[in-house]
Amino acid sequence: MDEVFGRMLELSKKGYFCAQILLQLAMDAEGKDCPELIRAAAGLNAGIGFSGGPCGVLTGGACFLAYFAGELEPAERDALLGEFHAWFRERTAEYGGEGCRDILAGEPSNQLRRCPLLVREAYEKCAELLSERGLA
Repeated sequence: MDEVFGRMLELSKKGYFCAQILLQLAMDAEGKDCPELIRAAAGLNAGIGFSGGPCGVLTGGACFLAYFAGELEPAERDALLGEFHAWFRERTAEYGGEGCRDILAGEPSNQLRRCPLLVREAYEKCAELLSERGLA
């Protein structure tokens, strides 16, 4: 098991969900601790308040990128976020959409099969997008 996946598992055992895990990974990369941010990210979990809406990987990833892209001009930041969203839309097309409801497809076990992989891939995509812009 690699370091990132191990950290994801540790955070999951603490009761964190996708958005919180992504943002904690961002804090870890900075060597920072911001429990208030992680607590606030709980509102994004499972499709915004467990409603099945936009996946927490998508919204958490957008927050992750925005955190590191603070020095970019607004148009550059928006392009970065748009690129991440396009990647996520393409990545989740096989599930029929980018919402938690789509990704889980009414099957709770999909949370264990699909979500960790999506979180991991989103973390890697965020790191790649930031690296391309010299931000990581």
